Amino acid sequence: MTEPAPTPSVRVLLVDDHAVVRQGLRLFLGLDPAIDVVGEAANGEEALAEAARLTPDVVVMDLMMPVMDGIQATRLLRRALPDTEVIALTSTLEEHKVNGAIEAGAISYMLKDASSDTLADAIHAAARGEVRLHSEAARRLVRDFRSPDMRETLTPKEVIVLQLIARGCSNRDIARDQNVTEATVKTHVSRLLGKLGLESRTQAALYALRHGLASLE
Repeated sequence: MTEPAPTPSVRVLLVDDHAVVRQGLRLFLGLDPAIDVVGEAANGEEALAEAARLTPDVVVMDLMMPVMDGIQATRLLRRALPDTEVIALTSTLEEHKVNGAIEAGAISYMLKDASSDTLADAIHAAARGEVRLHSEAARRLVRDFRSPDMRETLTPKEVIVLQLIARGCSNRDIARDQNVTEATVKTHVSRLLGKLGLESRTQAALYALRHGLASLE
């Protein structure tokens, strides 16, 4: 009997202007056999160049760096490589940085004091397209999130998909829950983002939280 093919490792690019931080992250993440740190960068410009060369699944991005900060780098990277997800990893919960990172397209916002297991979980989640937010960051984002005017009414199925996104479900999870194909889920997600005038799953999750379609608990 043929054994199933092993699940490929998540390819990760580490971006931080402090070499000791990158070394520590590489050490911690190296304990997870399903994570492969494929490269490092010390600023936003280097991150863009390395991401273009390596096409990682996930970029762990510091926000405060010289030359080009993490918010600008995230914005440009997501435009160039929409299949690469970005986790904002920083030491601060300054509101303009939290909002800026999510608006730029980061799928997750984590603090540097997070445990290695928490970060590894966020990396695997990002690779699956699942949203992960530091609890306090989520509260601030929900409070400050400005909901755009809804252009069209969501269908009942789109509302369910929106709620599942807010719970952190991936397209695969949603497909399994709704007994449909992943392609169908992608269509629902694309349509609801267009109707709401949103650009990312993370913004969709915040919309659901803000409008009482999901909770932080």
